[in-house]
Amino acid sequence: MEKILGDKIKLLRFVKKISKSSAMLEEMRSENEIIECKGCGFQAPKNEWRKHLYVCPKCGKYKNIAARVRIKYVCDDDSFREFGRWIKGYNPLDFPEYDKKLSDMEKKTDMPEAVVTGTCRIGGYKAVICVMDSRFMMASMGMAVGEKITRAVEYATKKKLPLVIFSASGGARMQEGMLSLMQMAKTSAAIGKLRETGGLFISVMTNPTTGGVTASFASLGDVQIAEPGALIGFAGPRVISQTIGEKLPEGFQSAEFLYEHGLLDGVVPRAELKGYITRLISLHQKGKRSQLASDKNELAGKIEEELASRSADERVLIARNEARPTGRDYIDRLISDFCEFGGDRLHAEDVSIVCGVGRFHGVSVVVIAQERGKSLDEKISHRFGMPNPEGYRKVERLMKHADRFGLPIITFVDTPGAYPGKEAEENGQGSAIAHCLLTLSRLRVPVVNVFVGEGGSGGALAIGFGDCMIMLENSVFSILSPEGFASIIYKDSSRWKEACENMKMTAAELKEMGICDFVIKEDGEGAHEKSEPVFKRLDAAIAENLGRLMKLSGEDIVKQRYRRLRKVGKELI
Repeated sequence: MEKILGDKIKLLRFVKKISKSSAMLEEMRSENEIIECKGCGFQAPKNEWRKHLYVCPKCGKYKNIAARVRIKYVCDDDSFREFGRWIKGYNPLDFPEYDKKLSDMEKKTDMPEAVVTGTCRIGGYKAVICVMDSRFMMASMGMAVGEKITRAVEYATKKKLPLVIFSASGGARMQEGMLSLMQMAKTSAAIGKLRETGGLFISVMTNPTTGGVTASFASLGDVQIAEPGALIGFAGPRVISQTIGEKLPEGFQSAEFLYEHGLLDGVVPRAELKGYITRLISLHQKGKRSQLASDKNELAGKIEEELASRSADERVLIARNEARPTGRDYIDRLISDFCEFGGDRLHAEDVSIVCGVGRFHGVSVVVIAQERGKSLDEKISHRFGMPNPEGYRKVERLMKHADRFGLPIITFVDTPGAYPGKEAEENGQGSAIAHCLLTLSRLRVPVVNVFVGEGGSGGALAIGFGDCMIMLENSVFSILSPEGFASIIYKDSSRWKEACENMKMTAAELKEMGICDFVIKEDGEGAHEKSEPVFKRLDAAIAENLGRLMKLSGEDIVKQRYRRLRKVGKELI
């Protein structure tokens, strides 16, 4: 008996050894499998592609990757814990051949359904992650996919964890009919509950993201990014062609196309995704606010000391000097870990306004800066710092983002005014500015405005009022450009210098009127000549005032801001 038992054990060990050897041989064959790039025809073994994260080293074209490969790239080592694996689809409509299709897909992909969900750590931060896998019926969303994603969103809501979803889908699961379509509403409703509790949702669109997934949870991220070249759209190219007979141009519905049209915050290379997501999660961590500390030695005696004696028109010319630091310069010098957000989610990206989240003295803040550009090409593309309506709608979006996550706002104002073109008027320039003013007035977070150059009319005011206004000595803020003012009042734009004196637009004059709070001295001929002292003084002034404002409750901030606005001009009537 013992001999028989011993023989059986030896046999089992032998079978196990053979199985292990077979698996190793299969893995070796898999590693040596030659994979070809569909873009340029480049060929290399699978292990070589893995080194490049399945991005062609020759032409840069991205290959679709399996969900578990994606998880390995994005999640910290051994941190992923799957949940909901038991949830799988079935055939509710008794659709012909659908049962077999599901069974075949499960065997082929080793996945019960088209999405993998679970918890993980990304850059050390715990998060809920969902990754769709286009190998499984093009990751179409049926009942099981919708249920798994909804449960993941609910778990993130309950546990107050950031949510990251990697979308890749052909749309709704046709074989499940209306039961599939309703998943769009279900997943969107779950995202709505997450929003109400202040949860962060990062949506990452990969190739392809189309149909019902695009038209539901994938487009509802607080931050929306995509991999380069990803196909993203509601109706796919084939549907458009066969439905209305329209052929799409090259590059239409690409990630880059969506970014240019304001629907994405950015297009992020695969190799940079983990770092980018880590930074976003880090910047939105909730908890006790850090206290800002200013450099008292740098601040003392540098604000309100005697300013250079210059006429108003001289200060206008200095404010317009092409060598003055621009909005991006102030962001680069004063803000760390900056993540730029793009687009108004409706129409376009406007590069004349830079928006994003970063850190100021260790505190997460939203930054909004008008940007003139430096080279001639940049100035033209930035319309010399004159924003379009989509720029102001982007601003409004970031203001609401700041309010929802409790992030203070710092704005850098530098614009001749809102762009006055035909298209700007057609797209609602006045309405866009009005909604910025309304939103800004009701924010429950501190807002510090810094005027670093020219502040022209409502285009500057849209990001130019809040709880503390700081102006550089040679910055100006006016009802209209001096030239425009002169043409209206004097019927002669050449009298612009005279207009400068009568408009009362300099920092010192606005402080005397009670509109500006602090004036920062500029050494020499101005910030364009000696920028370093300005950066240091401004850093200290922002820290001092933002630190003071952060001690107030959201309710007190709103009340104080309203009183501040309410008294403007009241005492003179």
